[in-house]
Amino acid sequence: MKFTIDKSIILENLMNVARAISTKNVIPVLNGIKFDLTSEGLYLIASDSELTIKSFIEAKEIKNIESLGTIIIQSKFIVDIIRKMPSDIIDFEVVDGLKIKISSGTSEYNLNCLDPSEYPQIKLDEHKNPIIINSMLFKSIISQTAFAISNQELRPLLTGLNFKITGDILECVATDSYRLAKKTVKLSTAVEDDVNIVIPGKNILELDKIINDDVDMQMHIFSNKILFNYKNITFQSNLLSGTYPNTSNLIPTEFEIMLNTNLNEFYNAIDRAALLTQSKDKNIVKMHLNKKNLIINSYASEIGKVEEKVEVECNSDSSIDVSFSAKYMLEALKTLKDEQILILLNGEVKPIVIKSTEDESLIQLILPIKTY
Repeated sequence: MKFTIDKSIILENLMNVARAISTKNVIPVLNGIKFDLTSEGLYLIASDSELTIKSFIEAKEIKNIESLGTIIIQSKFIVDIIRKMPSDIIDFEVVDGLKIKISSGTSEYNLNCLDPSEYPQIKLDEHKNPIIINSMLFKSIISQTAFAISNQELRPLLTGLNFKITGDILECVATDSYRLAKKTVKLSTAVEDDVNIVIPGKNILELDKIINDDVDMQMHIFSNKILFNYKNITFQSNLLSGTYPNTSNLIPTEFEIMLNTNLNEFYNAIDRAALLTQSKDKNIVKMHLNKKNLIINSYASEIGKVEEKVEVECNSDSSIDVSFSAKYMLEALKTLKDEQILILLNGEVKPIVIKSTEDESLIQLILPIKTY
């Protein structure tokens, strides 16, 4: 195998596939990136057996191809080596079977490689009729929900994102049992069979980092895995086994108290109030509503207290005190885009629901914290 390629092209593709490499790989050969140079172009593949990413560089994007072949280059250094190469043109040449010479300008590396015959066969299956979704819409779904994924392995299903598709409606839910994020979007075409899957959160976040262009992407869903085709990248992830908890009954449909307020003012008030509680485990801030006046306050015995007044429109003269995690509230508010938001309440220990006044497709829910 011998070829010459632009540094920017090989670096971008290597960075994308390297996201599939895990530090916990038990199969040594999976610590490498597979380079497979054919007459069509260069295929780069990396996998940790739960996540596989393949990238394809067409032959016309490669400056010069002298000989074809396959080799596995250890991933630990390859991305940094390419990034720090002095010239914009890089030469790759396999020498002595399992060694590769990588040279650029005045710099030359000779690296030991891994045997491609030991690389496992990874099937990247596709459906004839994949689900089509806009890549930037999909990216927004992830950014508006994935922050609420649990990082506790005790409940593995909650470490993933739940995707449900019924007809042409896609519903994405994430929860760690203290908060919940739900996004609903309409697909361009309906699916024949209903979908209810859980994609590991850590994998979907890697896909989020790869997506940067506004194009249509394909989703191929199977019983135990999901495959995405995005531009020249194939991204396949295992699914988490089991049935995601039914969260539909957790979101109230009727509310006693409805507050309408400016998103930035509310966010900034909580952000300032949270300054005094940063060292605390739960970062608790209290919201006090009294006759349509909303006060945000926090208290730290060793530091002092802070009080913020927020202008709101309210449908009720009720008085209510609700305590919550400032961190959870700020993360939820960051996902909203419109100026005005609704804060919906049913009492001091019932869930707090936040949504935009303009956009019904996104719902954020936070459980209050008992402070007595």
